Amino acid sequence: MHQTVLLREAVDALVTRPAGFYVDGTFGRGGHSRYLLERLDPGGRLLGVDKDPAARAAAEQLAGADTRFEFFHGSFAELPGQLQRMGITAVDGILLDLGVSSPQLDEGDRGFSFLQDGPLDMRMDTTRGETAAEWLSYAGVDEIARVLKEYGEERFARRIAAAIVEARTERAISSTARLAQVVSEANPRWEKHKHPATRAFQAIRIKVNSELTDLQALLAAALDLLRVGGRLVVISFHSLEDRLVKRYMRDMARGDQFPMGVPVPDSALNRRMRLVGKAVRASAEEVAGNVRSRSAIMRVAEKIG
Repeated sequence: MHQTVLLREAVDALVTRPAGFYVDGTFGRGGHSRYLLERLDPGGRLLGVDKDPAARAAAEQLAGADTRFEFFHGSFAELPGQLQRMGITAVDGILLDLGVSSPQLDEGDRGFSFLQDGPLDMRMDTTRGETAAEWLSYAGVDEIARVLKEYGEERFARRIAAAIVEARTERAISSTARLAQVVSEANPRWEKHKHPATRAFQAIRIKVNSELTDLQALLAAALDLLRVGGRLVVISFHSLEDRLVKRYMRDMARGDQFPMGVPVPDSALNRRMRLVGKAVRASAEEVAGNVRSRSAIMRVAEKIG
């Protein structure tokens, strides 16, 4: 069963104008969107966005029940074009709940989990793009090692990459169980309380879905998409995402940087955003009820000019 992480915290931080236009950039199964609609006035509007075709089915039900809601099947990186097509020049808030959702992890045939055997797919959007199995069928050791190191922070990236390339010469790596076995056997030092294939699965999933590339694209467009006073709320689940978000919000809040010693008035720094509160983590009560929330961290910034 899917449990929405930091539900009230995220929506409370996002909604500053109940009659405004908001974007739930990672609709999932609609937990944040439903609560957002409760907080909006009759004149408010909400656009849900998600790559997953299964999310579209849930979104269509919500759209049928509430005319204030619309859905776009695609990546939040495509948000500028979609808003332009809708005639929306600026929005009051954008919410991103990053990473893989519980339903995606729980469905073995999606290929996200090493705990269930299934086809090695890993695509969030199953209607386009290549699967993890397809990529692993031809990628070289250098490329696989780079992905494992950059996206999974895997210490034994090259060793594992070499094992993958060798294993596929015997037979195709087409299932999650096969990939997990190859990675586990190649990993010489298993971390306590962590499956030895955890980092590799994360890395390959991020690569297959262009997750960090899409996040960078959205962050680069955020200022142009938000109206003054509009907020960006991002929930991350691993350090790679959170570092990108933290750095972006910090830089926007600091404004233009000048050489040390140059006397510059604060008004000339061209600050574009302000940080809203400190980073928020799931409460002990929420973690007790939903263990997947333990790594969640939420950051909020507001456009000021």
